Amino acid sequence: PKVDGLSVALEYENGVFVRGATRGDGLVGEDITYNLRTVKSIPLTLKEKIPYLCVRGEVYMPKKAFAELNKKRDENGETPFANPRNAAAGSVRQLDSKVAASRKLDIFIFNIQSAVGAPELSSHAESLDYLKMQGFTVSPSYRSFSDKEEICKEIERFGTERPDLEFDIDGAVIKIDSFAD
Repeated sequence: PKVDGLSVALEYENGVFVRGATRGDGLVGEDITYNLRTVKSIPLTLKEKIPYLCVRGEVYMPKKAFAELNKKRDENGETPFANPRNAAAGSVRQLDSKVAASRKLDIFIFNIQSAVGAPELSSHAESLDYLKMQGFTVSPSYRSFSDKEEICKEIERFGTERPDLEFDIDGAVIKIDSFAD
C-alpha cells in the first residue's frame, strides 16, 4: 500500500540516528530531527553499527489517533484537521516537540537511499528484510509476485480492504524486486 503521509529521510551514523528531514523541494529538505525523535517506531540506534545509512519512509497518523486528535480539537473549539496526512505533516513541523510527541505518529520505512558498510543487497525484498532486522517498521503488506494477474488481484484486495486499514493509503506501489533489473 502507498501510505498517505509525509515522506522523510532518516540518517544514521555509526548506527545512531543523527538527522531526519522532509523531502522538501527534492534537493533541500526541512530538518525535523527533533520531532522525528518522538516517533516511537523510529529506532534511535540500529542493531548493527554500520558507518552510514540513509532510509526513506512515510510518517503517518493512524486513523484512531487522528479521530482522537480531532475530537480533542473540537472540544477545545479548534478547527479539526482535514485528514490524517495534513495532521501528520503539521505535527512533524511543530516547533514544540512535545506537541509532535502527543500526536501518536508512526512510520513505515520503504527504501534504503544510501548505505556504507551494509551487506550487499540484490533485491527490494532483501532490503526490507534487512531494514526489519535493523529495527525499522516496514509495510506489513509487502509481498512478492511473479505474474501480473496476481499483482492486479493484490491491488483489488487493497481497494477492498482500504477502509479497514489502520492508516490512509492513496494507492498501491509496485516495484521491480531485482535491483539489477
